[in-house]
Amino acid sequence: MTIDSSATPIRATVISPSRAGLGWGLLGVAAFSFTVPFTRVAVGGLSPLFIGSGRAVLAAFLAAAALTLTRQRLPRGAQWARLAVVGGGVVVGFPFLTSFALTTAPAIHSAVVIALLPAATAVAAVVRSKERPPLSFWIMAGVGAVACVVFASLQGGGVGRLHWADLLLFGAVIAAAIGYAEGGLLARELGAWQTISWALVGAAPLMVVLTVVSAIRQPPTGSPTEWAAFAYLGVVSMYLGFFAWYRGLAIGPMAQVSQVQLVQPVLTISWAALLLGEQLTWATVVGGVAVIVAAGTAVRVRFAPVRG
Repeated sequence: MTIDSSATPIRATVISPSRAGLGWGLLGVAAFSFTVPFTRVAVGGLSPLFIGSGRAVLAAFLAAAALTLTRQRLPRGAQWARLAVVGGGVVVGFPFLTSFALTTAPAIHSAVVIALLPAATAVAAVVRSKERPPLSFWIMAGVGAVACVVFASLQGGGVGRLHWADLLLFGAVIAAAIGYAEGGLLARELGAWQTISWALVGAAPLMVVLTVVSAIRQPPTGSPTEWAAFAYLGVVSMYLGFFAWYRGLAIGPMAQVSQVQLVQPVLTISWAALLLGEQLTWATVVGGVAVIVAAGTAVRVRFAPVRG
């Protein structure tokens, strides 16, 4: 299989999710599950603006190299506008909003709000595509979202008090959901890794300017651990993770594959406890099982065929 084999057209009419789609999606989620804890580590010595923009610059450098070496064809016409939507959601919106939110919000608390991302992605996929999930899917997606929020809130001490960081996180969820849905559709035309690569390259000029400005205003003085966390955010969270994630969404159905994100808060909270020493209780096991069961049920719901 060649490096650009992911550009092979993928049938949009899917009745039940393939194991390949779910497998790729789960691999992407596993990569993304480290994003919140590592962002929390990075903001200890690097400014949120530098993290949000610098990680995109690092990823854009890798993307430009990959596109050049494999001689990928340029996107055409309206694809550029759609790539701007992807970039606005996953290159600019989500990284910046979460970076600023995590300067004050603990990683586990952030997972409470981000737990709404699977449901938001499903809604964005339905609005943007022709997928029409049955009522049973929405019921299980809702159960999964509630299970995620309850599970994460038990770990984080509750969600009764909202503050500005929560508003940033809600914005991040909306931005990511839109970027995921549009990116999943574009991956069917351009290929999975090509989609995120072109989105990064398109956003690179703005990200370079913001990185330079942030470095001048607040010179980065991170420790080796903080720089290592930043490197993960740029190489994996901002780039390689999307190879798998957009591939899974492209195979689809997007609304259905998006539900594997329900396990992300479970993984994120586990990593936060292991790497950051944040509180972890017996509820993790019970809540984690409930979330995984809800996700497994949602992805097994059979969809009606997509109308042409």
